[in-house]
Amino acid sequence: MKVLFVTPKTGAWATHGKHLGPNQLYAQWAAFIREKGFKDLEVLDCRAHQIEMDEMLEVIKEKNPEVVVIGDMLHSYGGFGIIHYFLKTAEGIKKILPNTKIIFGGLWFSSMPKYSLEKYPFIDYVVMAEEEAFFDLLSSLEKNEDVTEIAGVASRKDTKVILGPHRMLQKDLDSLPLPAYDLFPMEKYVGHTYWKPFVEMVTSRGCPSACTFCYEWDQYDPRHPEDFLSWRAKSPERVIEELELLHHQYGVKVVVIQDDNFNVSPKRVEKFCKMKLEKKNPIKWVSLGRAVDWTNCEQILPLMKESGLFMGVFGIEVTTKEELKQIAKGITIEQIKKTIDILRSQDIAIVADIMMGFDEDTEAKIKSRYEFTDEVDPDILWIGYVTPAPNSPIWRQRVKRGELNPDDIDFLKWDFLHPVMPTKHLSVEDYGRLGSWCMREFYSKPGRIQRIMTSNFDQLAKLCFQDVMKGVTKWEEGAVKGEKHV
Repeated sequence: MKVLFVTPKTGAWATHGKHLGPNQLYAQWAAFIREKGFKDLEVLDCRAHQIEMDEMLEVIKEKNPEVVVIGDMLHSYGGFGIIHYFLKTAEGIKKILPNTKIIFGGLWFSSMPKYSLEKYPFIDYVVMAEEEAFFDLLSSLEKNEDVTEIAGVASRKDTKVILGPHRMLQKDLDSLPLPAYDLFPMEKYVGHTYWKPFVEMVTSRGCPSACTFCYEWDQYDPRHPEDFLSWRAKSPERVIEELELLHHQYGVKVVVIQDDNFNVSPKRVEKFCKMKLEKKNPIKWVSLGRAVDWTNCEQILPLMKESGLFMGVFGIEVTTKEELKQIAKGITIEQIKKTIDILRSQDIAIVADIMMGFDEDTEAKIKSRYEFTDEVDPDILWIGYVTPAPNSPIWRQRVKRGELNPDDIDFLKWDFLHPVMPTKHLSVEDYGRLGSWCMREFYSKPGRIQRIMTSNFDQLAKLCFQDVMKGVTKWEEGAVKGEKHV
C-alpha cells in the first residue's frame, strides 16, 4: 500500500519570518507504521519545496497513492490557519483521485471527527488517537476489512458517521521508534529566518495543567478531553538519542523543543542536560514551559545554559491573581517575575506572551496587562488573541452560549494573531487596535533594542529578535486590517 503524507505550501506567522520544520505528526506516524511493516511511504513537503497548490496536485496525481495523510501536531507557525490549506488539498486530491483514501488527524480534526466527516465529504477517516490507531486503520484498509470498530478512528458507514471506541493513550513514549526524518528534505528547514539547519522536536505529550484557552485540547478524542491532562514524556536517554541522530546524520544546529512544558520534571531536565554535555552534542536549543516550571528549575538553569539553552519561552497571558485563576493558568504573579529574573541572570533570552480577548477584558485591563509586561521587561513579546480551540473549556463555553459556530470560522484568521471574537466589553476591532498599540509600545521603547543587541545573549537570540522586529508591521496589518499571514 502506497501511503503519501502531504503538507501543502503555507505561510507563517508574521513575527516568525521564514519558519518551517519537519511535520512531527508525519515523522512519528510514518516511523511507527514502517516499523510495523509498511514500506511504501513518502512525504511530500510543499512548504519546504515551495510547491504551489496546482503543481502539488499534479505531483500527487502522478504518484497515485492509495492513501493520503493530512494533519499536524504543532501550532508553531500558523495556528489553525493551516487548516484552510489542508482542506483545499484534500478536496483537490479527491477530485483527481476519487479512489484514494484520505486520512486526517492531529490538531483540530482529532477533536472534531464527527463534524469533519459530516461537513467535508472528501475526508474519509479521522484518527482521534495516536500511532496505534493509525496503524490499525491502515492495516484494515489494506485487508479490505471493516474499520468502524477500530478504537480511536472515526469513519462513515453509508452516510452515517461512526466513532470507534475510545482508545487509551500511548503510555510508554520510549517504545515508539525515532521520528522518520529520513523521509524529509532536512536541509531545507529553518527557524526564524536565521536558525538552520533547524528542527522542532516533541519529547512529551499532554500537560499537567488545564488552561482554559490552550490549543492542545484540540488533539484528543472529544469524548475524553481529560486525556489532554495526562503528561507523558520520553526519557532523557531517548531525547538524547534523537538529538544525536539530528546532529550526526543531518547536521542540525538549532532545535526548539515544542513541548508545552518540557520543564515539568527538573530531574528529567537535569539528566538530559548532563547527558547532552557528556555526549558533547553541540545543538543549541530553546525550551517552552510555564513560569512555575521555570522557577522549579532555578537550581539547574546554569546547567541548562551550559548544555546549549539560549532562549526560554513562557506565557504571562494575564497579570492579576484573579485573571490567572479564571483561566486556570496554575501560576502566580511572583513566579512570572521570578522566571524573568532567573533567566536573565543566566543570559538566557526571554520570550513571553500576553493574551487578549477573554470575556471580561476591557481597555483598562489590557493596558494594565501591557504595563505589567513592559515593567518586567521580557526580551521578546508575543501577543496572542484568544482563539478557542475545539475541546477547550473556552470553546465549549462559547458554543454553549451560541457565540461560536464552526461553520462561520475563517481559518486564515483563526491563527492566534487575528482577533476573532468580541469580549463582553470590546469589539474585535477595539482590542485588535489595542494589541497593535501594545506591540508598537513594546518594540519602540527607548533602550530596549540597544539592551538586547549589546547583551551577552547568544547571537541566535539576537537574530530572532531582529526577525520579530521586522514582522511587527505585518503583524499589525493582521490585527487591525485583517490582512492574512499564513
